[in-house]
Amino acid sequence: MLDITDDIAEEISFQSFEDDCRLLGSLLNDILHHEVGPDFIHTLDRKRILAQSAMNMRAAGMEDMAEQLEKQLTSEFSKMTLDEAFTLARAFSHYLNLMGIAETHHRVSKARFVERLSKSCDDTFDKLVQGGVPPDQLYETVCKQVVEIVLTAHPTQINRRSLQYKHIRLAHLLEFNERKDLTGEDKDMLIDDMVREIAALWETDELRRHKPTPVDEARAGLHIVEQSLWRAVPHYLRRVSSALKKHTGKPLPLTCTPIKFGSWMGGDRDGNPYVTKDVSLLSQWMAVDMYIREIDNLSFELSMNRCSDELATLANEILTKEAESNENDEKQDESTDKLHRKHQSNKALPIRLPADADLPSCTGTFPGFILSFHSMTRRSCFSTLSVSFQDSQKNPQVIVNNFEENGSGTPLASPRLARSGSNLLLAGMPGQQGKMLAELNAPKSSFRKLLEPSRLRPGTAPYRVVLGHIKEKLVKTRRRLELLLEGLSAKFDQPDEIYENTDQLLQPLLLCHESLESSGSVALADGRLTDLIRRVSTFGMVLMKLDIRQEASRHTEAMDEITKAIEAGSYAEWDEPKRLDFLVKELENKRPIVPYKFEEASAEAREVLDTFRVAAELGSDKLGSYIISMASNASHVLLVELLQKDTRLAVSEELGKPCPGGPLRVVPLFETVKDLKDAGSVIRQLLSIDWYRDHIIKNHNGTQEVMVGYSDSGKDAGRFTAAWELYKAQEEIVAVCKEFGIKLTLFHGRGGSIGRGGGPTYLAIQSQPPGSVMGEMVQAKFGLPQMAVRQLEIYTTAVLLATLRPPLPPRDKRWRDVMDEISTASCAHYRETVYQDPDFISYFQEATPQSELPFLNIGSRPTKRKQTPGIGNLRAIPWVFAWTQTRFVLPAWLGVGTGLRHACEQGYKDDLCTMYQEWPFFQSTLDLIEMVLAKADVQIAKQYDEVLVPSERQRVGVALRDELVRTGNYVLVVSGHEKLSANNRSLRRLIESRLPYLNPMNMLQVEILKRLRQDQENTKLRDALLVTINGIAAGMRNTG
Repeated sequence: MLDITDDIAEEISFQSFEDDCRLLGSLLNDILHHEVGPDFIHTLDRKRILAQSAMNMRAAGMEDMAEQLEKQLTSEFSKMTLDEAFTLARAFSHYLNLMGIAETHHRVSKARFVERLSKSCDDTFDKLVQGGVPPDQLYETVCKQVVEIVLTAHPTQINRRSLQYKHIRLAHLLEFNERKDLTGEDKDMLIDDMVREIAALWETDELRRHKPTPVDEARAGLHIVEQSLWRAVPHYLRRVSSALKKHTGKPLPLTCTPIKFGSWMGGDRDGNPYVTKDVSLLSQWMAVDMYIREIDNLSFELSMNRCSDELATLANEILTKEAESNENDEKQDESTDKLHRKHQSNKALPIRLPADADLPSCTGTFPGFILSFHSMTRRSCFSTLSVSFQDSQKNPQVIVNNFEENGSGTPLASPRLARSGSNLLLAGMPGQQGKMLAELNAPKSSFRKLLEPSRLRPGTAPYRVVLGHIKEKLVKTRRRLELLLEGLSAKFDQPDEIYENTDQLLQPLLLCHESLESSGSVALADGRLTDLIRRVSTFGMVLMKLDIRQEASRHTEAMDEITKAIEAGSYAEWDEPKRLDFLVKELENKRPIVPYKFEEASAEAREVLDTFRVAAELGSDKLGSYIISMASNASHVLLVELLQKDTRLAVSEELGKPCPGGPLRVVPLFETVKDLKDAGSVIRQLLSIDWYRDHIIKNHNGTQEVMVGYSDSGKDAGRFTAAWELYKAQEEIVAVCKEFGIKLTLFHGRGGSIGRGGGPTYLAIQSQPPGSVMGEMVQAKFGLPQMAVRQLEIYTTAVLLATLRPPLPPRDKRWRDVMDEISTASCAHYRETVYQDPDFISYFQEATPQSELPFLNIGSRPTKRKQTPGIGNLRAIPWVFAWTQTRFVLPAWLGVGTGLRHACEQGYKDDLCTMYQEWPFFQSTLDLIEMVLAKADVQIAKQYDEVLVPSERQRVGVALRDELVRTGNYVLVVSGHEKLSANNRSLRRLIESRLPYLNPMNMLQVEILKRLRQDQENTKLRDALLVTINGIAAGMRNTG
């Protein structure tokens, strides 16, 4: 199941959705009948029917009967053996995942049959033009707009990647099943494929047995790019371009990219600065590898001879240089070098037909095409290279590993880059070592020569000559990255043998495009070549620029060691004015402050300094921004600028040339409520410093970037107070930057769940204060290419509307007073409950599976920042995840009911109703809370309390359930709805469809938790609990 938060999405066809759920459910039933027997099927059906009957009784107002049925279910669960409970948990979990697959499929497929989708580029551009926006202004705004989507390492994708891929294949099979031209035999084959996929799901261990490393998380992010975004981006940009041409008369410029991608995976510091470098190299490797595949496809397409004079000249130059190179090679006696050059001369076409070269370019995004159905089985194209040294004193031996291939010659294995202690130079080496490297690319058997195309002759197929030259440089670039990943040196005789930046790759591609257009082949120019140019413009040479994130206190501790080492005092003990004075003077000083090598540095300080060194070596071409978490003072920003400046000076001196790229953008992240309240004054203090303001203008195009955090602010003060403080902080930051004439990029650190600031994309962006929306950090909602296209379009149009038609500010000053009243009462109740009630922490640990969550192994980071008791040190994700499991979803609503009641008692009821109707921010805040309340279940939460919480602490749960009911009642009073989610019946119906499987899964989890806490060393019990956690996450459609 794709891990997404329920959107306020387009209506889906429930008849088709339910048909697919029945189909998948019946296939799973058949497999279970074979695997575990008919008696188990009877048990499973009985539990589902009892749960459904209890729901029906409660909906009819027959509360006593519903409770009696639930007690019967609970009693039956208590009598089950561990093996029975484990198998039942797995079955319910798979049912919920299959329903999620069907739901995702129908959300995507529904969009294909709507002539003009709501929130699409076509729809939004039309409304803007009709609303009075001049076409030229619309065109200019779209072309200048950039939304950066950052994939995070947050562990909210609970399913193993093996299961994710099986889910995606099932979604493709459901889509293929909709075709009207399938024969009876096709249908039978399709069902057989579904059976195989579901059987594989049942036979696969759904639990991660090892904790992922940061590199594992980064690889998962790169797979999202390869499997989905790589195919989605060209189609998304075609939609933007077509809509622009329709409504403004001009298409999107070829290299214009309204969307960029970044990543935190591998850059979120974990004590190993070199993870950042390895992840960046791996990302570059994958980018180059995918470009090689696209060049192969393009070479088969561009077989024509007619071209512009400029392209003909370039092709002749390439052939002339190649001939000269071959002539020089003939003077050498080494046969392996001659063989290598002979092989390299046939570089214009790949040895075998590339995957999908025989298909239209559009099929990559539309799996419904029968021709592209085979693409579901495509795998990553990782080549394998290992370097083995038999004896460090003898010649090294380089081995190309045997690998399995599919029909197109695409390797199926992942790269195995074996580390070696040797530092031998493998690239550009003379003599025996050069011959060794040449043998890497020599044909291994004579039959492969039969597969090679005839050698190109001068004057023929000029596009293939140029594309072949591009491929040769890409192959060398990829080889260099492989050597660097091995920890080996990688030098080339000529700098222009490899691609070092995006512009170098774009230049010949744009020349090919211009040649095709000038030769009258506009349709060809607008095919695969346009898609490739747009991919290069979007992804560059790195796919996603990696952000680095480090906590502010780590920099302070490192600088404290430095100032003590140079006998300047204790930086940590200085007050803010003294720190600022010191930092500004050192920033204006051209000599570095960090002692050379600084060998006495502690391991913690060394890790910080080494991270800055890696940042200097990679530069802004490969990395994005340096984010300071828990930032609260101007000195936190200036300190990072100083450490960055010093390290770049040192690295530049060692290299004997300037560091690559420019300095990284330094971004303060304001997370707690206190820090949000001070954010405006911190930015004002920074921009008042001449050095800093000049630095922003000179190095960052006059743009200040600020990140605001939703997760920790919500955990700190409750969702409502956090939302209001975030709104006010953004208003103030916008005003300060406007005062100093500085452009602003606000980076929204939203989580996937409502409790961490998540929610429907469109609604969230449209509710921001005027002038604040520029960038967005999101959970990945891009598992399928079609879904990714839709999400990218929604981000584009939401930000565009927020720019050209900013959300209205509060119409009446009184509304701000009302918000302050609600926020104060809400925060007081939240903090009194969470931080001041001495029983709350114990209650939280007893009533939820929070203590057991680390065994899921879904993230590289620990669940706590520091291993001390208290909610403050618990990370926001497990805090929300634990409450989501019990269906309480407490972080998203606690305190809201008290705040709304207080406002109504103060006479603000009419104001609240008007605010809901007229103020987008207030309306979206309440709608998101209402969405969560529709998922919460008082009766389920009560069962956790009654079974797992000692009687002396059950009063905490009673009070919380009262607040949940109160919140729901007051939300309905303000919104005017008859029942929760009345304004989104599609969502309500989807939630209700999951409950016959979700409710018994919760009851089973309660029973397993009770047993586990009496037998904590029982690993089978723990596994059963983890399976229930997986299943409930699937049913709730999010984790944390």
